[in-house]
Amino acid sequence: MNIHRWIKAGWPPLVVVILLLFIWQLAVTWGGTADWLLPSPLKIWRDGTTDMTRVWMHMWATVRLMCIGFSVGAIGGVLVASVLHRLPFVKAGFYPLLILSQNIPVIALGPLLIILFGFGLLPKLILISLVCFFPVTMSTLDGFMQTDRSMYNYMQMIGASKRQIFYKLELPHALPFLFTGLKISATYSVMGAVIAEWLGGNVGLGYYMILQKSAFRADREFVAIGIIVILSLLFFWFIAGLEKLIIRWNVKRSS
Repeated sequence: MNIHRWIKAGWPPLVVVILLLFIWQLAVTWGGTADWLLPSPLKIWRDGTTDMTRVWMHMWATVRLMCIGFSVGAIGGVLVASVLHRLPFVKAGFYPLLILSQNIPVIALGPLLIILFGFGLLPKLILISLVCFFPVTMSTLDGFMQTDRSMYNYMQMIGASKRQIFYKLELPHALPFLFTGLKISATYSVMGAVIAEWLGGNVGLGYYMILQKSAFRADREFVAIGIIVILSLLFFWFIAGLEKLIIRWNVKRSS
């Protein structure tokens, strides 16, 4: 049943993508556009396969970076959301600052982090963690606030402690909201890793794209873009699969 549903939901966008690639191929072929300016999909595919060894090396560097940064940001987001929820007076002071922090462009933080921490791994991880931190924090906080008040009052009435209410009611209720934030952060983590590699480094898809831009190799730039899109989708589907595995009572809602 799940396979049939995925096929039914997946074939319309797949047809659209194939149609767009076909139009792109025809437009480049008939228009005589220079390859360095706008390569055709077939040329992008050929160059991607010929340079695949180097592409794979850079891709795994990006995957490693985004997984570590995502993990740190997600764990930090859950912990901060839990503390803010348990301590309302702390939330009153820090919640507006969390909102204001999102007005700072991520790419503007990169040079500052490099000045503070150098060109090593640390500034990249901080950048990715900050990108992933906000969606997880806000989604989890929203989940805590949406707890069923009747169940909350009932648990208080039967003598449950605040700790018991948190772990047995509020946290399970917030899990679907948490996974919503995790899915958003999963896609953001790939973007954050590439931006971090743009700003400094000697390996990764972001660094690979800078090299190809300097060489006017638009075809290999498109190869990197395609891999970034695939990584984002795979990471999103991985988190969605974990959600269905962990939150079995929420399968209908998340599917």
